[in-house]
Amino acid sequence: MRTPIFQIDAFTTRRFAGNPAAVMPMASFPADALMQAIAAENNLAETAFLVREDGDYRLRWFTPATEVPLCGHATLASAAVVMERLEPGRKRVVFHSASGPLTVNRTDVGYVMDFPARPAEPISTPPGLAEALGVVPIDVVVNSFNYMALLESPQVLRALTPDMAALARLDRTGVIVKAQGDGIYDFISRYFAPAKGIPEDPATGAGHCMLAPYWAKRLSKTEFRAFQASRRGGEIICRLARDRVELEGSCIFYLEGEAEI
Repeated sequence: MRTPIFQIDAFTTRRFAGNPAAVMPMASFPADALMQAIAAENNLAETAFLVREDGDYRLRWFTPATEVPLCGHATLASAAVVMERLEPGRKRVVFHSASGPLTVNRTDVGYVMDFPARPAEPISTPPGLAEALGVVPIDVVVNSFNYMALLESPQVLRALTPDMAALARLDRTGVIVKAQGDGIYDFISRYFAPAKGIPEDPATGAGHCMLAPYWAKRLSKTEFRAFQASRRGGEIICRLARDRVELEGSCIFYLEGEAEI
């Protein structure tokens, strides 16, 4: 069977930056094992599988190692595929997912996604986290998905070289590190998820659903210009609205073709 495949750089306005995602529109979802095998073959942080349903779309996301309940950059990429390739001229799409309905609206320069917020609670630094990061955090918060550690400066954050094997042994599948911005950006972050087959994710929408509520409390504001300081880099505008987070970004098509599966 042949199926279309698109590879898109998300949360960027230039090719070879942001976070690459594969998007594969299908008539119906194949077996979970096959989707996982395809994602492993694509070997990108996420592969998104799309199925049209009653004018909307069903959406599922797989890393090379596992299915995940929410992915921002692959949703952004999926919206671009729908509104620029499958249904050119369309301005709004709703994706039905494991995290509920996700609405994406097209703007003049990109897309705005409506996602659930992921608030977190403060905790003492858990055993093994500082050792895995190679630095002692200023504070740590946690939810059911990730640990999130505040570092003293963007310079410390950018220089970080974590022990990925140690991070993978923690009791959360992801670790976000963050620092207050240096003027251009309100905050800067990085995201590590070796337990999910992603040592460092280049630009992470779902992570910003946890970052936005944290910085709203700390900075007493609800709109942020954020930068994810991976090697590729990613820019995201975040807006907190009660229990939802708007994530705004752009994306660039890199590859279009067919996969034989």
